[in-house]
Amino acid sequence: MPQPHGLGLRARDYEFMLDLTMAVLEHDDPESLWHLVSAHLVDALGLNTVVFASIDLRLARGEARGWAPRSLGQGVNEVVQRRVRQRHPLVPYLASGAHHPVIVRELTDRWRQSAWYSEARRDFGTTQQLGIPLPGTDGPQGGLVLGRTGDFSERDLAFATRIQPLLTAADRHIRELRRLREAAAPPAVPTARPPLRRHDPTPRLTPRELTVLGLLAEGLTASGIARRLAISPHTVNRHLEKVYRKLGTNNRVSTVLTAKHAGIVP
Repeated sequence: MPQPHGLGLRARDYEFMLDLTMAVLEHDDPESLWHLVSAHLVDALGLNTVVFASIDLRLARGEARGWAPRSLGQGVNEVVQRRVRQRHPLVPYLASGAHHPVIVRELTDRWRQSAWYSEARRDFGTTQQLGIPLPGTDGPQGGLVLGRTGDFSERDLAFATRIQPLLTAADRHIRELRRLREAAAPPAVPTARPPLRRHDPTPRLTPRELTVLGLLAEGLTASGIARRLAISPHTVNRHLEKVYRKLGTNNRVSTVLTAKHAGIVP
């Protein structure tokens, strides 16, 4: 299926992409990051619902978090499980290996006669859906399902195609930030640990810098960190330069040791 590239996109669409990128990189709570992303998407596309789903295609089950724009709570998991069993059009689409954003009406001739359509319209006023797969992740297949009243246009599809790499990178960032937070010891009240510099407090690292530092502490090279986070090695090295400057170090070993003494990484 040919995909649009920049069809009818406006300057404000690119401004949105930049704003969303900065919001994700500056946000330090992995548990609320998808809510932040959904809020931006609701504003940009006039959506009724945003659902982030993680589907294990082999086991035919999934889990999800959703917003409309407030959290839909645990009930959205039941909906997604039911949709997987009912073979919602996006499920075989993902199972086929397709990874382009797609409007659901392009996948089925009976969308408006389906139970999926009736339930979405009854509960949220949603009459059309747009799926954005998040390819390249290990394990269950991730993706966003956007819903709204009225159809999605070719411009909307072009917009989704342009932001897909950003959403995929955000997904990886969230996964790594959550994993590193879970691995780290609970923050302790500073007592007798030596300061990094005389009279200097522990430096404030951005969430992205913390993620890069955590992967560095796990032994990954700059290239390995780049592959894990779906960014370039040059970008990783830029983050590392800032980490070195903030920690007052100049190499990998001293940086990791200093961060561990400061309780920044486990």
